[in-house]
Formats: sequence, C-alpha cells, structure tokens
Amino acid sequence: MLNHLGLVDALRAFRDGRASPGAYLAACHEAARTRTDLAAFTFLAPELSVPELSAQGGPWGGIPVGVKDIIATADMPTTNGSPIYADRVPAADAWIVARLKALGASVLGKTVSTEFAWRHPGPTHNPWKRGFTPGGSSSGSAAAVAAGIVPLALGTQTFGSVIRPAAYCGVVGFKPSYGAIPRTGVHPLAPSLDHVGLFTRSVRDAAFALSHLIGQDDADRHGRPLPAFALDLDTELAPRAAPRLALVRTTLWDRAEPEQHTMLESAAAAFRTAGAQVSDLTLPVAFEGLWDCARLLLAAEASACFGPLVARFPDRTSQVLKDLVAEGARIPAVAYLGTLQQQAALRAELDTVLAGYDAVLTLPASGPAPEGLASTGDPAFCVLWTCLGVPAVALPAGTHGGLPLGLQLVGPYRTDRALLSTALWCETALARPLAFPAL
Repeated sequence: MLNHLGLVDALRAFRDGRASPGAYLAACHEAARTRTDLAAFTFLAPELSVPELSAQGGPWGGIPVGVKDIIATADMPTTNGSPIYADRVPAADAWIVARLKALGASVLGKTVSTEFAWRHPGPTHNPWKRGFTPGGSSSGSAAAVAAGIVPLALGTQTFGSVIRPAAYCGVVGFKPSYGAIPRTGVHPLAPSLDHVGLFTRSVRDAAFALSHLIGQDDADRHGRPLPAFALDLDTELAPRAAPRLALVRTTLWDRAEPEQHTMLESAAAAFRTAGAQVSDLTLPVAFEGLWDCARLLLAAEASACFGPLVARFPDRTSQVLKDLVAEGARIPAVAYLGTLQQQAALRAELDTVLAGYDAVLTLPASGPAPEGLASTGDPAFCVLWTCLGVPAVALPAGTHGGLPLGLQLVGPYRTDRALLSTALWCETALARPLAFPAL
C-alpha cells in the first residue's frame, strides 16, 4: 500500500517517478479517514486541501506529518488536549512546524495529546489491539505512524512520552538531546525536562528527519545546540560496526513484566551473536536520585505554568493537573535550585560512566501496553534518561499477546548521530520485518 512507504522510501519514489506526491498524500489522507476508530487525530486536514498541499514546493513536498496537539499550527486548531483551548487556532506555527513546511511537508492533522501532555488520557486506542492504551502523552502520533497513516509524527517527552508510546505501538521513537530542536510554539509542561521528539517506521527515517530538523531559536535558548550533520537520499546514515553496549537494568528492573525481561535478554543475546560487545553496567548510586529529581522539577515548573490556569478554570482542568500544581506549590525555591544543579552535574558525569561504551541497552517500559484507556502506562523506565537530557531511541523488538514490545538505547549528551548509528546496527541485527496492524 502506498501509504506504508516510510519517509525516505517515499521521497525516493517521488524522485524516481514510481509514485507522485499527490497520490501519496491522498493515500495517507484516506488511511486517516479509514482509521477513525483509532481516534488518533483531533483535527484532520480537509480532503479538498490535499491537492493544494501536494503542490507545495520544497524537497519534502508530498510528505504528510502528524503534529501533536500541544504544538502550534497557524492553520489548524491547537487545543493542548484541554477544553480550555477548544477550537483555538494559534496566530503562528511552532518553530518545528514552520521548519517542516519550509521543507515542503504538509501537516495532515493534529494528533491526540493527553491534557497539556500530562496524565489525563485522550481517546486514542492502540492500533494493535483496541481497548489498550497507545501510551502517552503523544498518543495519537505513535498510533498514526504505527497504523500506516503518516511516515513521520511529532511528539514531546517530559517523562516518557515518546519512548513509551513508540514501544507500545511498535514503531521507532527518538528523543533527541535536550536543546536539539527548539520548542518555540510548543506548550510547556516543565521546561527543564521538555523535549520535542519524532516517531518514524525506521531508524534511517529518524536520522534523516533529525538531520533536517535540528536548529536554534533565540526564543528558546535551552540546552546546547546539536552539531549539524547532513543526510540526503543518496547519503544515508551508516551503521556503527560491532557496538559496545552497556546492559543497564536500573533499580526498576523488578517492576517490569517477565516478557519484557525475556525480550531484553533475547535482544542482548542476538546482538552478541551479531558481533556486539554487551556487558552489564550498574549506574553509580547518585543516579538513583534522578527519579526524585525529575519529579521535583516537573511539579515545581508545572505549578508555575498551570497554577493560574487551574485557578481560573477549575471546572475545565483535570484532578491530576490540579494535584500536580498543588504538589509543586509546596516545593521550596532552594530545593528547586539545588535539583537543577544535581541534574546538570549528573548529565556531565554520565560521559565518564559510559566511557568505553557506544550506548546503553535498557527497557523502555514495564511491558506491553496495558489494557484500558484510563491510564497511559508507567513512564518510569524513561524518566532517568529524560532528566539527563540525553538522546534515546525506542526500537521494536518483539511481541506478546498481539502487542509490541520494545527496547531502549541511550547515549551520552549530544551524541545523537552516533546513537542513531548504533541503533541502526541494532535494528539490522534484530531483522524484524516492518508490519502494520490489520483494520
């Protein structure tokens, strides 16, 4: 099916005359209309606009993108997953949306987010099994890529909202280093932790997209800019040869389900067979404090961000958001500032801890997607790495009970290209065929 082409494959098909941008856009639009049962979108570009969109100039002309509904779009509603902003259309595109449009890409629609990217769930179903969560908060973006609707979707991650839904939905999720992609026009949750991330069908597509989307913006001076690198349709990312992987179980290991344990150990064995060096690594005790560190930063910053909103709209904000605001209001300023220092120190220390390794191999979630839509699952397996602001990749690695299982690869800060090269090697070693859920 035409809409099952990934980002790079679609662009090559356009260049070689094997498919037209308009036909590809139309196929993706039809897939979105066919899969309304997923409830992946809050807004879909009207069918009549597809011919106009396909005529956009730029090297990515004909590529449709799903945009998480906390990321501003000037020509579509951006509700932030909240009734407070129902039908609101921003005056300007977010930085990342403007960059995509400059490349020629089209926003196919706005994908479902939890309320302000926190824990009050949306209506999206997991594409592989109705009635199971796709994860959150980037629910709709992960589901849309997994279902074959778009080859690329934008998400955000403050705790685990790219890596976890990617693992639950069986797609590649990439959270770049803190500072890699400007967040201008993205509604904040906790600015010390917020990242813009990507969902794709392959590591190759994630690397290609990142090479075109990294940048700087004076309106969002966060982290350190990522070193630029160039990839095009003829210059692909090269896999790292025989990587050195640190198998990190963390103190959360016992919270994971047996099938998730088995999957990770099986993947480690497959990597060893393919030539990788895989050895156990226990993080220094100081890193165990990062879960509390992340929670404090989140609560304090979310309280500052949403306190006035909760006070003004108590009937249109969820209890989980009210509780987070109240939690943050009790945090002393000295504790908040000390936690920022701890975060920065441990980010720098990780370089030393991972000396001699190309990447960490670890869990992205406790297991397959949980049943029910009242919760988006446990983000704890991603929190440590998000708090450090280091790059992370979720790779599909298995299934259990008809639902995907994934693994997570992590690298030192600002080594995004090197991590993606390692992930490409691991993806090749796993040799999992690309699959799409049946209607």
